[in-house]
Amino acid sequence: MASIHHHVVLDVSAERAWMAVRRVGEAHKLFAPVLADSRLDGDTRTARFANGMVVHERILDVDDERRRVAYTVTDGPGMTYHHASMEIVEQGPGRCLFVWITDFLPNEIDGNLRPLIEQGTKALKSNLEHSR
Repeated sequence: MASIHHHVVLDVSAERAWMAVRRVGEAHKLFAPVLADSRLDGDTRTARFANGMVVHERILDVDDERRRVAYTVTDGPGMTYHHASMEIVEQGPGRCLFVWITDFLPNEIDGNLRPLIEQGTKALKSNLEHSR
């Protein structure tokens, strides 16, 4: 199984970052322009990427105590397994760490997933830091 561990320091409070990340039905706002749209129906989020790809994600957990969201893609192109988590870790006043871990199969889709995760992380950082 392959894993992608990606993180970035955010110059916003952990509380502010968590309030945005925990709104799983509004992922398109947090990850714009990488995500063009998202909607939540029960525990299933439909995400449409700017490149036209559409995936369905089951939200597994939104943990306010740990500031962690866990989800799985149920129908990603070429995927046989996917599990991911996003976590906000306090780093002091006005700073936090965004941690995104994705486990997946087959290993060969790394080249498709990694750029989306990297672009998504940059979008999240920009959107959070510039929307004060």
